Amino acid sequence: GTTAATLLTRKGYRVALFEKTQHPRFHIGESLLPKNLPILDRLGVLDKIKKIGIIKHGAEFNNIDPLTKKNHRTTFYFKNALDCEYPYAYEVKRSEFDQILFDNCRSSGATLFSNTKVNDVEFVQAGQVKVHYKSPDSDEEQSLEARFIIDASGRDSLLSRKLKLKEKNPDHQSSALFGHFSNVKRRPGEDEGNISIYWFEHGWFWLIPLSDGSMSVGAVCWPEYLKNMTGSTEEFLWQTLSMNDDIMDRMAEAKPLSEIRATGNFAYTSKKMYGRDFMLLGDAFAFVDPVFSSGVYLGMSAAEQAIDIIDQSLKNPQQAAQLSQQLENRIRAGINEMCWFIYRFTTPVIQQLFMNPRNTWQVESAVISMLAGDIFDNKEVKKRLKFFHFIYYSHALRMLPGTIKSWLKRRKNVVVNFNKGTMPEDHIKDQLD
Repeated sequence: GTTAATLLTRKGYRVALFEKTQHPRFHIGESLLPKNLPILDRLGVLDKIKKIGIIKHGAEFNNIDPLTKKNHRTTFYFKNALDCEYPYAYEVKRSEFDQILFDNCRSSGATLFSNTKVNDVEFVQAGQVKVHYKSPDSDEEQSLEARFIIDASGRDSLLSRKLKLKEKNPDHQSSALFGHFSNVKRRPGEDEGNISIYWFEHGWFWLIPLSDGSMSVGAVCWPEYLKNMTGSTEEFLWQTLSMNDDIMDRMAEAKPLSEIRATGNFAYTSKKMYGRDFMLLGDAFAFVDPVFSSGVYLGMSAAEQAIDIIDQSLKNPQQAAQLSQQLENRIRAGINEMCWFIYRFTTPVIQQLFMNPRNTWQVESAVISMLAGDIFDNKEVKKRLKFFHFIYYSHALRMLPGTIKSWLKRRKNVVVNFNKGTMPEDHIKDQLD
């Protein structure tokens, strides 16, 4: 939201941004990707992000060796990507990161509303949208008129729900438990800031180091597993973490610094990304498993791409649908590339390939490029990722019993719930045409 508002303001538009709560506030999603950094640089905030972040040189993946029963670790370093413009990224506290983006948006000239909840959006006629909101300093609902609206409301997905576009992802469902902890052991040297990912029977864990010495710790699990939750959320997270000896060793002296939170089944998408006078960006459009830390990058990248489309569409409405559809196709293609890995991440095949990487024909470098966020335009990355897909399916055939078992388990945990709903009103149908 702040990315789009900042860049549209710089193009000369009058932009209002509504924030339901206020900054700073807690938010999950602390691990940035190298491809975030050029966007942050163009926004003019990269130096500020450096001051609040800890350098992340790569991502490590951990699994239990079936022979030794000990933890086996493989680290993918961003410097080994095919296109290494930035061989690092940052881990950040989202409260600080989002505050910097919010303040930068204000200084760029946008009008910002904090603690202001948007209750509804009314599409009056072409080029006229009313935003109905409740501000903290008024007992009555107010409204603001605009030519165009961008929904960056995250998982609230205000417009996607209103227009009956939102539907659960039929291919993937997961839930999460997470919080911040003190006194968690870090990796030595330049690996100190790397994200640690661990597989376990019911999903995967993350450990994300933060610059103040704390650690973001979370467990992403199949919904079926969370049905077994007993006691408090914190007790259940500890119970889940205890399934991995290496994590428990690192957290031997750990203490929670924040409330332990839980989120339910959260993978979803929207049938369309745009309409006549609106566009959905980031999590307001789609959200999938956060295993590759792609959420912040996909949201900011989509916003940066969208502002040129919105600018051209407002100046030449006849081209709006074509330009917007091209953008949606591009965003979906990038998300789908991430999703191919996400859907298969807990399979024994991916675990074997990630634990024993080979850089034949630079395939490992292409996977690292994907982990860095290079999923849109690099043809060399795309070619090699297709070859990785072939390698995956070849190994899946060789490991057929385990592949079938993993597939059946995944299908058991996937919840298909298409929101058929009722037909939208005439003005909503006009928006979707």
